[in-house]
Amino acid sequence: MSPTAFDLALLTLLWTGYFAIHSLMASLWVKQWVGNRFPTAERHYRLIYVILSVALLIPPVWLMFFLAGEPLWEWQGAWSWAANLLALAALLGFWHSTRIYDMRAFLGLRPPAAGQSSLRLSPVHRFVRHPWYLYALIILWTREMDTAQLVSAVCVTLYFWIGARLEDRKLEVEYGAPYRLYRGRVPGFLPRPWRYITACEARELVAASYRARRVMPGRKTA
Repeated sequence: MSPTAFDLALLTLLWTGYFAIHSLMASLWVKQWVGNRFPTAERHYRLIYVILSVALLIPPVWLMFFLAGEPLWEWQGAWSWAANLLALAALLGFWHSTRIYDMRAFLGLRPPAAGQSSLRLSPVHRFVRHPWYLYALIILWTREMDTAQLVSAVCVTLYFWIGARLEDRKLEVEYGAPYRLYRGRVPGFLPRPWRYITACEARELVAASYRARRVMPGRKTA
């Protein structure tokens, strides 16, 4: 049975609520507010953020699968191979990125190691600013779609578009002019052959961001 307009509206509302809470929790001012009101909880903020992000994802994902119906389209033949190969490449991109970053610190299982306060640019970051968004979109749009999945895919895509801009603003506050320069040179999550930075330029931006953070008011120097 196909989902009703009410079902799809409820699904959209759940996704919207999730994205609003996720963005709010990721904002610098909320983290600072928690640090000021609950100093002992500040060091565990990242872990709490990750746990809540996963837990709050359950309702919209559950409803999406609960409303599953007849597929709107299915990949066939060579298109199916191409879609699956693209999804596999995206999964490999995710896996490779876990080797570049300190995933224990990312998940909040321990504080970031000393010396990791500068901007971090992996090889993929030379071509897109938000590669994880790119990988997720590839996986999302290479799957077969029913109505509920399509509504979810549109919601997620819109959130990535908005969330990328919010994240850029936060990173500009955190890293200043080096990130502003980087943002002007590299696209968000749709690679373009004529917009990228060289490996040498990436190293220079990382070094500049480290120097900028050392002299920012209110920050402790090494």
